[in-house]
Amino acid sequence: MRRFAWAVVALGLLVVAPAVAHAQQDDTAVRLHRNYPNPFNPETTIPFSLSASLWDDGTPPVVTVRIYTILAQLVAVPILQQSGEELENIALAWNGTGDYSAYWDGTIRNTGREAASGVYIYQLIVDGKVYQKKMTIVK
Repeated sequence: MRRFAWAVVALGLLVVAPAVAHAQQDDTAVRLHRNYPNPFNPETTIPFSLSASLWDDGTPPVVTVRIYTILAQLVAVPILQQSGEELENIALAWNGTGDYSAYWDGTIRNTGREAASGVYIYQLIVDGKVYQKKMTIVK
């Protein structure tokens, strides 16, 4: 039974991983960069870039940034550094460069407690397309 389970997991990774990597390579309109510093304590910045082509149709792209534990539990929604707004379904205006930064102070949403050391996933969602990377908190 264990061998069967591992075979299913391995096959699933082989089928899904190339599709995810392919989708992110083709989409040059959005770039999610590594957070810095990484590892960090207690705060970090998450830079991302959006191409001017996202504004071509006259409507601004809707952007969300979220931070999750590796168990997919929502930890935080960072703020947009230029405006201080929470990055939850924000229609971004063109800023002339397309470069934006999200800031996270390392606290858990709605509690004010500091997040524990470990690996977290940060996720950028632009008009329904998801981009994600991992980051590490070290205390």
